[in-house]
Amino acid sequence: MTAKKGGLGRGLGRGLDAMISDSSKSRQEEKKVEKPVVKETDRDSRDHVIMVKIAQVEPSRKQPRKQFDEDALLELAESIKQFGVLQPLLVQKKDDYYEIIAGERRWRASKLAGIKDIPVMVKDFSDQEAVEISLIENIQRENLNPIEEAAAYKRLMEEFHLKQDTIAERVSKSRTAVTNSMRLLKLDERVQQMLIDEMLTTGHARALLAIEDKELQHAAAVKVFDEKLSVRETEKLVKEILNPHEKEKEKEKDRAQDLVYEQLEEKIKGIIGSKVAIRRKSKDKGRIEIDYYSQEELERIVELLESIR
Repeated sequence: MTAKKGGLGRGLGRGLDAMISDSSKSRQEEKKVEKPVVKETDRDSRDHVIMVKIAQVEPSRKQPRKQFDEDALLELAESIKQFGVLQPLLVQKKDDYYEIIAGERRWRASKLAGIKDIPVMVKDFSDQEAVEISLIENIQRENLNPIEEAAAYKRLMEEFHLKQDTIAERVSKSRTAVTNSMRLLKLDERVQQMLIDEMLTTGHARALLAIEDKELQHAAAVKVFDEKLSVRETEKLVKEILNPHEKEKEKEKDRAQDLVYEQLEEKIKGIIGSKVAIRRKSKDKGRIEIDYYSQEELERIVELLESIR
């Protein structure tokens, strides 16, 4: 699918910086917004890095990412204490503050590090562009959990009326990947939280989607976690939950086969005169075990088998 010219629709592969540049070039006039009071270095230089008071910078309420790893933030804070903020935040001007478009993790870590001033690059974006850039930046860094990513896709569809094909192109993913991601929002909220908490993988979650009853779905998710089931085992569990009679039929079939093999064991035992066990490996394969209790009995069994030959 060919990307639209002049927008953000050129995909993840070109990188966030290139996309931001395209967005800036597509605007012929910048909005006139009163600048917050900052250091003397704060000039009207939208393509240059400026230093502002960290207290004048705030995260966006529409940021797709809602959870941050505290340990990782502390590690980044220690790095910032030693080397400073190496990559400026991408922000846009509001009435009396700067709103973060990309870089909230650096902002949080800088606050933990006690930084007073922080480097920013000021841009002017539409609401849709701000959401897209924030989403793409987080996907590039693999910072979003599966539910946050799905919610971001949903917002792009519902608020900005983007089609799944368009969203897929802009984040350089397949349409199927976007569709499967958004399906996760149909999970019971408790199961979604288990996915956020990494108690389940997306593979487990997709398998559980087949269970529409929320209570059954949650109970199955807990069983998957408690028993550390694989995705394949989870799929089998879901199948058993949805088709309980099928499981009983399988048990009856197994019991019937057991009876047949027991009869065959008795028949061979009658011929050989010693205990026999048939060990099944698969549908039509296995091995026969013959017990003997002395050297003489073993020789007798060998002679019997040779006479049959």
